[in-house]
Amino acid sequence: MDEWFNQEKWYNRILEIMNREELKRLWFSLPIDSNKKEINTITVEIGKNPYWVGYGEVTIMSDGPNGYSHFSTHQKNPLQYAQDRMSEGFDGVRDLSKYQLIIK
Repeated sequence: MDEWFNQEKWYNRILEIMNREELKRLWFSLPIDSNKKEINTITVEIGKNPYWVGYGEVTIMSDGPNGYSHFSTHQKNPLQYAQDRMSEGFDGVRDLSKYQLIIK
């Protein structure tokens, strides 16, 4: 309980010093690591549940200096789903054909 009280006290003290607009400017002015390596992966994890044969999880993840993006879905024939998504090419946002495919 004391930890929560101290956090609330700290938060209220910041609000006394800075208003919301100043906090927003401070947050968006924090430096980013422009040397961060871009990581783009599509991970396929085949399910082991005997009642869901042929199903699995597909995760599409991108992390780099422009931000982080994560998408996960449960699919029948997950490997086929991942290959179909990779063959689509550039969809206006990203080019999944350049992502690394990881099968677990």
